[in-house]
Amino acid sequence: MKNADSFLTDADSKTFDSEHRRKINFNIGRYNDAVAKGSTQFENHELGRQRASYLKTQVIENLDKYLIEFEANFTRNGGKVIWARDANEALSEIHKILKEKKTRSVVKSKTMTTEEIHFNEYLEKNGIESIETDLGEYIVQLAGQKPYHIVTPAMHMSRQDISELFEKKLGIPYTDDPQELTLTARRILREKYLEAEVGVSGANFIIADVGGIAVTENEGNARLCTTFPKTHIVIVGIEKLIPSMTDLGLFWPMLAQSGTGQQVTVYNTIFTGPAKQGESDGPEEMYVVLIDNGRTNIIEDPEKRQSLNCIRCGACLNVCPVYRNIGGHTYGSTYSGPIGSVITPHLEGMEKFKHLSYASTLCGACTSVCPVKIDLHNLLLLNRNQSVKEGLATKSETFGFKLWAKAMKNRTLLNLPGAALKNFMVGFIFKNSWGKRREDVHIAPKSFQQLWKERRK
Repeated sequence: MKNADSFLTDADSKTFDSEHRRKINFNIGRYNDAVAKGSTQFENHELGRQRASYLKTQVIENLDKYLIEFEANFTRNGGKVIWARDANEALSEIHKILKEKKTRSVVKSKTMTTEEIHFNEYLEKNGIESIETDLGEYIVQLAGQKPYHIVTPAMHMSRQDISELFEKKLGIPYTDDPQELTLTARRILREKYLEAEVGVSGANFIIADVGGIAVTENEGNARLCTTFPKTHIVIVGIEKLIPSMTDLGLFWPMLAQSGTGQQVTVYNTIFTGPAKQGESDGPEEMYVVLIDNGRTNIIEDPEKRQSLNCIRCGACLNVCPVYRNIGGHTYGSTYSGPIGSVITPHLEGMEKFKHLSYASTLCGACTSVCPVKIDLHNLLLLNRNQSVKEGLATKSETFGFKLWAKAMKNRTLLNLPGAALKNFMVGFIFKNSWGKRREDVHIAPKSFQQLWKERRK
C-alpha cells in the first residue's frame, strides 16, 4: 500500500498549502466561468451530449470493425499503421523508426498518450532529445515535472513561478511579462522545429471513414511539429475513434466548450497520410501507432467500458472538489481527477491504484459535466466493489466492516449497554480516516429502542 500511503501524505500536504490552493482555484475558476458561457452556443446542449455519448458507445461496442476500417483507409493514402499491445512494444517499434532515420532530436506536440508510455524518458535513455512544443508542456518539461492537468499542464504555476524558471533554466533576465515569456519560448522552439528529424503528435480523434487523424490545438505548434520534420509519428490510444468526418461537427465544438469554453479551438487539422506528390507541406512518411496498453481490459467489462468514451476535455477535473484541493500531481498517475481514478486501476493495476477510486466525494459533479455522459461517480463505486472482491481491502478495513455489519444486523448487540465501549470501538476503527480531521463520533448513552420503551411507560 506504499502508493496509497504516499497519496494520502501528498494529499494532506497540498490541501493545507494555501498558495497551491489559491493558484489552482483561481485558474480553474476562470475555466469554469468560460465553460458555462460556452455551453450557450448550443441550442440544446443536453441533446448534443446524448448524441456524442451514443456515437462513442457505438464505436467502443464495435471497436474491431472501426479500427480495421481506419487502417485500410489510412494505408491506402500512403500511411503506415503499427499495432502495440503495451508501452514496451510501442516504444520498441518507435525506436526502430528513429534509428532508421538516424534521429538526434524529436519535436513533440501535446499528447497524454506519450506521457502514459513514458516516451520522453525512453528517448532520453537512448540519447535522443525530445522537445515539448506546447507552451504548458514545455514549461513543465523545463521544471522536470509531469503535466498537472490533462488540458492545462502548467495550471499549478503562476506567472512569477514561470518567470523564475525561465531565468534559471534559459538564462534570460527576470520578467513577468507574459508576452515576453511566450516570445522567448517561441524563439527557442522555432530552431528546434527546423533541426528535428521526426515530429510526434497525438490525436484527439481517429476518423474511420477517411483514415484520418484529427488534431485540435490553440497554439499552432502541432502543425509545425507535423510540417517541418520529414517523418510524422502519431501515438494514440485505440479508443479515440469516431465513425465519420462529419461527426467532427459535433465533437470539435463539444471538446472545445467542455475543455476551455471556446466555440471551437484555434487550429483544427486532419491528417490522412504523408504529403502527396506536388504538395509543398507535410512529412515524407507518416506512422500511426495504435496502443492498447490495458484498454481491452476495460472493454472486457460491459459495466466499465463506457469510460473509454472519454474525449479528454478535462471538464471532470475542473468541477471535482477533491482535484481542486489536492491537485493533479498528487494522483501519481498519467490521468488525474475522476476519469483518471476510473481508468488508471485498469490500465496500471488495481492493486497499485485502487486507492484512487476512493479519492472522490461521489457528489456526481463530474458526471453532470461530462460531454459524453460517462457515469463517472458510479464507475468509481464499481471499482471499489471490484477491489474488495479481489481481496485488496486492508485487514483493518475488512475487520472494521465485518464488525460493523455484525452489529447492525443484530438488534441485541446494537442495544448492548455501555456507550463508552461503543465509542471506543468506533473511534479505534475510524481514527485514521474520519477521526484524523474531525471530532470523534459519539454514540448516545441510550438507544432509540430504550428511549421509546421509557416514553411508553
